[in-house]
Amino acid sequence: MTPMNDPLVLYGESFDSRLLLGTSRYPSPAVLARAVQAARPAMLTASLRRQTAHGVEASREFFQLLRDTGVTVLPNTAGCHSLQEAITTAEMAREVFETNWIKLELIGDDYTLQPDTLQLPQAAEQLIKSGFKVLPYSTDDLVLCQRLVDVGCQAVMPWAAPIGTGKGPINPYAMRTLRERLEVPLIVDAGLGLPSHACQVLEWGYDAVLLNTAVALAQDPVAMALAFADAVRAGRCAHRAGAMQAQEQAQPSTPVLGTPFWHQS
Repeated sequence: MTPMNDPLVLYGESFDSRLLLGTSRYPSPAVLARAVQAARPAMLTASLRRQTAHGVEASREFFQLLRDTGVTVLPNTAGCHSLQEAITTAEMAREVFETNWIKLELIGDDYTLQPDTLQLPQAAEQLIKSGFKVLPYSTDDLVLCQRLVDVGCQAVMPWAAPIGTGKGPINPYAMRTLRERLEVPLIVDAGLGLPSHACQVLEWGYDAVLLNTAVALAQDPVAMALAFADAVRAGRCAHRAGAMQAQEQAQPSTPVLGTPFWHQS
């Protein structure tokens, strides 16, 4: 099984990789570029607000670096705390990056960086009506995620744990319930810290993962990016292969068909 015959499909567009990669907090732009080359992700996220805060020249160089990778750019609305702020930022990002893709972040709590669950569906609905391909960052709440699907989101991005914690899936029951109940692609966004975390959620049937801190803050970001890419492929293959059911008791791997002749009297 290869990415060519098992692509990630989002809004009708196919991607060879099931890994999305963030672009902040790397030791240097050169390290970021090498990590992207190693992982070969489907998309690269970029925050318009955070990058433009570094100045015009620095922003221009960063945006050129993204273009040079040849990877699809997924602008996001990071740092937005109101519906109008998120919509305005998305529209600006569309102009700058010349794309309808948008990762919708609408933060409701600065301590946990938890999304504003009340305004998020409304923001998603307005952006979809404006022609955006919206990938909304959400919690693992089933009702919220279903509401996002109802307003037109063709994929949802629930967290595994709060952003930047690296704890991995802290509520496996909720995440597995999401996968069982929703038919749209689900991308785990936030909270993964180890390649094994990524492998696990892909084994559960999640379609992709989005990483940033786990790679950018690793001692060797390039090697970690490659490790996550391998883990994602392994998890997807395991899901497609169909895992055995766990057993309560030990089961012999070789059936006993009879008593060996040397045990006979």
